[in-house]
Amino acid sequence: MINRDWRPFAYGGLASIAAEFGTFPIDTTKIRLQVQGQVCDAKFREIKYNGMTHALIRISKEEGVKALYSGIKPALLRQATYGTIKIGIYYSLKSIIIKSPHEETLFKNVLCGVTAGVIGSSIANPTDVLKVSVHALQAEKEAYAEKGMLRCFLDIYKHEGLKGLWRGVCPTAQRAAVCAGVELPVYDITKKNLILSGTLEDGVFNHFV
Repeated sequence: MINRDWRPFAYGGLASIAAEFGTFPIDTTKIRLQVQGQVCDAKFREIKYNGMTHALIRISKEEGVKALYSGIKPALLRQATYGTIKIGIYYSLKSIIIKSPHEETLFKNVLCGVTAGVIGSSIANPTDVLKVSVHALQAEKEAYAEKGMLRCFLDIYKHEGLKGLWRGVCPTAQRAAVCAGVELPVYDITKKNLILSGTLEDGVFNHFV
């Protein structure tokens, strides 16, 4: 019987969205640091930021805190799909394969993680393509302001069709397999060992650790 519990999907999606929103300014600074200093493009030739902390402070002062969240919508959309599917499938598969806590092994968790990562990223690939496209415009604030998320999505579909929305799905799925196959099992095994060793109880603090 397939486990029809909806909670791993709902809670996994909400957790992914919350995590994306909380860490997105770091993503913004990463993009700004990556594009600066380009010889081939005069707009980005200047070295404005000395590091991530300096970039966070300077962007906040010169452009406002809102600028740190430029392009947040497609990122949240991606997590609402990919994060929901990935975490939901992972814990649903675990509930089918692992009937009792003592049956849980790292191998089984990795198998569930890899499967969830591949399926989730394959289904949610259009949102990843959209996020990358918006990121390409994010450094050019005016260009993004003119286009917006929906326009970017329609442009991709108009010029490349459905095939364009699944562009790069194979390397994306491979990356997701590695990430989910490490991230989720290590989280579960670490949490379990902290509980079994008596170091921490099964609670919010343990889950954050």
